[in-house]
Amino acid sequence: MVARVGLNQVKLVGLDFGSTTTSFLALQAEISGNCVTGRMALRNPRAIYRPDPIFTPLNQQKLDLEAIRSRVLSWLTEAGTAREDIFAGGAIVTGLAAERENADALRATVIDLLGDAVVATADDPRLESWLAFMGAGAAVSRAHPEQPILNMDIGGGTTNPALGLAGDVKAVGCYFIGARHFEFEPEGYRLVNVSRFGAAMLENFGFEHSVGSDLSSKAVARLTKYLTDALVAIVEQDHEFFDNPLGRLIAPAPCVYDASIAPAVTFSGGVGELVYAISAGEASPATTAYGDLGVNLAQAIVADKRLAADIQRFVPEHRGRATVQGLTYNNTEISGTTLFLGAAALPLPDLPIVASLSSRVDARTLSRALKLAGGSRRGVCIQLAWDETSPCYGDVKKLGLTISEALNEASLPSDAPLVILTNANVGKALGNYATAWKSSARRLIVIDEIPTRKAQFVNLGARRSGVVPVSFYGMN
Repeated sequence: MVARVGLNQVKLVGLDFGSTTTSFLALQAEISGNCVTGRMALRNPRAIYRPDPIFTPLNQQKLDLEAIRSRVLSWLTEAGTAREDIFAGGAIVTGLAAERENADALRATVIDLLGDAVVATADDPRLESWLAFMGAGAAVSRAHPEQPILNMDIGGGTTNPALGLAGDVKAVGCYFIGARHFEFEPEGYRLVNVSRFGAAMLENFGFEHSVGSDLSSKAVARLTKYLTDALVAIVEQDHEFFDNPLGRLIAPAPCVYDASIAPAVTFSGGVGELVYAISAGEASPATTAYGDLGVNLAQAIVADKRLAADIQRFVPEHRGRATVQGLTYNNTEISGTTLFLGAAALPLPDLPIVASLSSRVDARTLSRALKLAGGSRRGVCIQLAWDETSPCYGDVKKLGLTISEALNEASLPSDAPLVILTNANVGKALGNYATAWKSSARRLIVIDEIPTRKAQFVNLGARRSGVVPVSFYGMN
């Protein structure tokens, strides 16, 4: 049972700019404390606006930033959500959209529209795999805790697999296996565009192609089979399949796990949504209805014995919008209320997490970690994990003095913020010992009751009702 301690309603917003479509989700959730542990968390999320995805706006071969800005503003208006209402959330640019030359510019557009409370990242394939699992496969995985689940998030440009057990992600990866490497005029196979990965596939199999010409039925069948075989190779951990020039090109971040594991396979993403619709006996869309190989690939997956073995038994939640669902809700943790903010101001975006260390760390090791930030005034974050959530007074004092010594030895710029994330309820005490009760001008922030995450960057949002949203991205 969860006690509603200091109950607050907050809004979270997520955006997923994919190879083929762009999705938006606005949620409302409660900030409340657990009656046993007291830990604050986001609870009882409820979708307040979930429009149908749109085709990702393009202008020639670039992302159409003005069209995107207009659409996002419309979505916010329809969701009844103003910029200042947004507590946390995220935006991600994935697949072939992240390959567009102005993908980085979209990040600035999103932050301008939604504010610093929202994490905005371009190409982060491992994060996408993790998010898709959390949005699609986690509930199934928790319901069957003894069964390994491999969620395959298949979109227009990439397949992002994530292996999980009992709701926890154990391995992630990214492959340029998707439906939109070949763009056609709808209802036929006349080529409109071919990605560099699609061109490599055609060259590998000796098929000539040119924009404006029809792709032969033989080429379509061979390409669909190759994409399907690649998915089977991921499931069966057949690394030899990718041990060639084409395989290495399309497998930049392989998902590696013990080959003796026999996972049940679930699907999400645009192709995943088609897979479940077809397997349920719904009428299949016309060939190339979406201007790509999505229908062909989904049909081939349903027909494959290994890939389709678990389609009826394991059906994930939110299967078509897994990434935006996971991004909006699952990448954000809520701090405790005993924070130490020192001389620093919030929000603080894009802080690199340079180390995840034990609370028993010595000053020299901690100093070496801090030096990884060099002379950057951007700031740095370190995760410090305690074995117990309520350590004794002496241990807190010892660690605080260790932090103080490490800061002096590391000689960081005095105006560079240092954020310490810790899982224990010790924020204010730890910060006071580290700064000799604020006698130091050091911009130290200690955020407590935050579980350790395997991530590369962190966003700290503005403080609201005594707590701070902490959003992670860049999964290791």
